[in-house]
Amino acid sequence: MEDRVSLEIKDGIADVRLCRTDKLNALDVPMFDALIATGRRLAGERAVRAVVLSGEGRAFCAGLDFASVMAEKSRNLLERREGEVANVGQAAAWVWHELPMPVIAAVHGVAYGGGLQIALAADIRIVAPDAQLSVRELHWGLIPDMTGTQTLRHLVRQDVAKELVYTARIVSGTEAVALGLATRTSDTPRETAFELAREIAARSPSAMRAAKRLLDATRVGSAAEGLLLEEQVQRSVIGGPNQLEAVRANMAKRDPVFSDAE
Repeated sequence: MEDRVSLEIKDGIADVRLCRTDKLNALDVPMFDALIATGRRLAGERAVRAVVLSGEGRAFCAGLDFASVMAEKSRNLLERREGEVANVGQAAAWVWHELPMPVIAAVHGVAYGGGLQIALAADIRIVAPDAQLSVRELHWGLIPDMTGTQTLRHLVRQDVAKELVYTARIVSGTEAVALGLATRTSDTPRETAFELAREIAARSPSAMRAAKRLLDATRVGSAAEGLLLEEQVQRSVIGGPNQLEAVRANMAKRDPVFSDAE
């Protein structure tokens, strides 16, 4: 797995890197498996408070490695295991959306097709101004099928999403921010992502995970459902050890010492 995705956890931050550098981190079957396995491992890491997802070498991810995947006969990426929401191909991206802690994608070089869809599944995207992003599938006669249709519609206007999908055109990191595909630009996206991750990791992990759960859940549904869920989530946080520690630390003007999220 480590020849495709590396993982290091330090000071509550998970450093996840795609590391198939000779292929611009293009997605082959072992890469799909490694992404899913890494994400599922992190889902159970109570001490992890933020995740930084990046690519080694010259790119974030060049998308699907067609030659490798077409030659690989042992796995159909469209297969869905019993009880799973996503099929194998989708899960490589959706696993990052489902993580209970915030995920920050640091994008440089290219993020094409499936690579972009993985980045879109993160909570936040920090991109280099000259990064190249593309919903690339129609260039190859395909449709975006790695959860992009689910994440894209919450980030950009419908007409913008359609234009990006229909044309498969390449946009810069700067334009991606203007369109809503990315959060902000940085000349050093990975370093900026870690600065943000450290800021997140300094907050109550109980409240942070609750906030992510609430914000993700209220993207769909009625206002009444959202308000009720907001109340329920707040009840689960208020008066808890980490919430009380946040108050004490602020009152005493000291750094808080939080316990791991439950």
